[in-house]
Amino acid sequence: MTSTAASVVPVNPRSRVIVASLIGTSIEFYDFYVYATAAVLVFPTLFFPNENATAAQLSSFVTFALAFFARPVGSIIFGHFGDRHGRKVTLVASLLVMGIATFLIGLLPTFDAWGIAAPAALAVLRFGQGLGLGGEWSGAALLAIENAPQRKRAIYGTFPQLGAPIGFIIANGLFLILSLSMSPDQFAAWGWRIPFLLSAVLVVVGLYVRLKLVETPVYQRSLERGERVRVPLAAVIRNSWRPLILGTFIMLATYVLFYFMTTFTLTYGTAPAEATPGAKVGLGYTRPEFLVLLLIGVVFFGLLTPVAGILADRYGRRRTLLVTTILIALFGLTFQVWFAQANDSSVVAFFLIAGLALMGLTFGPMGALLPELFPTNTRYTGSAISYNVASILGASLAPTVALGLWSADGNIFLVGLYLTGAAVITLIALFLSKETRDTDLTGEAQEAELGSAGSLAP
Repeated sequence: MTSTAASVVPVNPRSRVIVASLIGTSIEFYDFYVYATAAVLVFPTLFFPNENATAAQLSSFVTFALAFFARPVGSIIFGHFGDRHGRKVTLVASLLVMGIATFLIGLLPTFDAWGIAAPAALAVLRFGQGLGLGGEWSGAALLAIENAPQRKRAIYGTFPQLGAPIGFIIANGLFLILSLSMSPDQFAAWGWRIPFLLSAVLVVVGLYVRLKLVETPVYQRSLERGERVRVPLAAVIRNSWRPLILGTFIMLATYVLFYFMTTFTLTYGTAPAEATPGAKVGLGYTRPEFLVLLLIGVVFFGLLTPVAGILADRYGRRRTLLVTTILIALFGLTFQVWFAQANDSSVVAFFLIAGLALMGLTFGPMGALLPELFPTNTRYTGSAISYNVASILGASLAPTVALGLWSADGNIFLVGLYLTGAAVITLIALFLSKETRDTDLTGEAQEAELGSAGSLAP
């Protein structure tokens, strides 16, 4: 009876799984990074003009951090509907929320036109971005791994993870082109709006792909067995509180590393190399110069992400992440050593490559590991909460904390030490966790439910 039922369960073609999980997170991260880059490059002067340079940057980072506090709220809302009503409709809704908020930021008047209402509206829209991303990642990860054969779940789980470097490259590459093709006054007046407005085109493409999906076989089996719970959040807290906590801290070092290597380094790299009133000493690169170096580093982020998936399928998620996290802890101790020779752009490039390569190795396995910690009927909610609460602890505060630890004379040893501390916490969580590679997502024998790799329609 079971095998008969399994034979008629509709499946998503492999190509559609790859494209839908990849394009959605690429768009979502594009939207998110557009804001992160603007928060460094233009928002301090456009929305907080009455403050000194450091205070304006801090205010801009506060609005940046708002989205991370919105993300757990989004994970609860979208997680509820994702576990109760399916992955497909929830993925469409999260993409719309993120896209609309990003588009409206591109239309927002600045402080000169609206006064205090302008940064207030910016904060509201930033919160909306966070709500959308709070539901996006987990749904995309579930779409990938719930359509995957058991022994290839980690590599399938890297499809949505690749959205992070791809979105970053598109967003910052566009900012770079705009910076080079127009004057600073033109860029500040209207050029910065273009990446936000273009998100509307990308959202339409993402919606087209996602509306053609069917529910994952794993989720359909769960419904057939009557496993749907009334309140997924309550079920997660009651039955899965331990993996919820461990999953959160397993993600901690990943978040701290990424936002140090992108948002903070962009601030540090473009800060004046000599002391100026109200500003800290940095590397003195122009924005286009440092964006080029950063984009080179992010390429290695993208290249190492699928490598991490292969390693996690072969050696296990836990072992792969233990080695990577130890390397991250050691890397944090070297921050000031690298930048003692920062007048050499090749040294800066190697620093960014090293840090972002580690980012690929730690981020890649998360697409499989976090969902594997939870049963099907609460998997969306549980993995989304772990992922997004970690964003508060690791990412929302990281740029602001880094700004505080950055000495006025340019020394950033304490910034690196902060990363090392986060890595130690993640190591403890990994030591307390169990390997999830052999977890059966279906509740039955994986091979009987999904078959071999060829079970997915070609």
